[in-house]
Amino acid sequence: MSEPTAPAELIPVGPLVLRRLRSEDLDELARAVQQSLDHLRPWLRWAARPARAEQQAFLAGAVRGWERGERYEYAILEDRGALIGGVGLMRRAGPGVLEIGYWVHSDRVRRGVATLAAAAVTDAAFALPGTERVEIHHDEANLASGRVPARLGFEMVRSVSIEPSTPAESGRDLIWALQRASYPASSCRAILARASG
Repeated sequence: MSEPTAPAELIPVGPLVLRRLRSEDLDELARAVQQSLDHLRPWLRWAARPARAEQQAFLAGAVRGWERGERYEYAILEDRGALIGGVGLMRRAGPGVLEIGYWVHSDRVRRGVATLAAAAVTDAAFALPGTERVEIHHDEANLASGRVPARLGFEMVRSVSIEPSTPAESGRDLIWALQRASYPASSCRAILARASG
C-alpha cells in the first residue's frame, strides 16, 4: 500500500467534520465570515477584505493549493452540516514542516472547536510522509489563539518580529511546535482519543 501524498479530504472528529474546502462553499463561507467580522478583523488580514470576490479568490487558491500539495484547507462543519470555521495545513515553514491556521465563527468560540480541529489536522499532518514538525503561529496579543497550541502540547519555541497587518497585532509572532517524536505522548493525541471515544 502506498503512502498518502495528501491528507484525507474528510476527517470526522467528535461532533465536528473537517471537509476539504471547495468552490461550492462560497455562499456559506461568505455568510460565516460576514457574521463574524467583528471577531475576525482584529487578527486576520483577510477579514479586512470580506468582499465576495476576495472569498472566491481564496477558495480558488485553496483548490489549486491542494492540487499542488502546497496547502490543505478544510471547512469546519458541525454535525448538522453548518460551516462554523476553517482550518488548514500550509507548507510555508520549510521542508518537513506543516503550519496550522484556524478561525471559528464568533457564535462558536470558547467551545473547543479550534482545539479539536487543530488536533485533527495535526494528526493528519503526521500521517503524511516526511512531516517532522507541525507549527502554529499567532500574534502575541491574540491570547485566545495561543491557548490552542498550549492545550495540544505544542512547545513555544520562539518569537519573531513582524510588521503588524491588522489593528490588534502587537508586531510579535509566537511560534509553537510539536515534533513527530513527541506526538504519540502529547495531549493532542489524548484529546483526539477522547473525542473519538
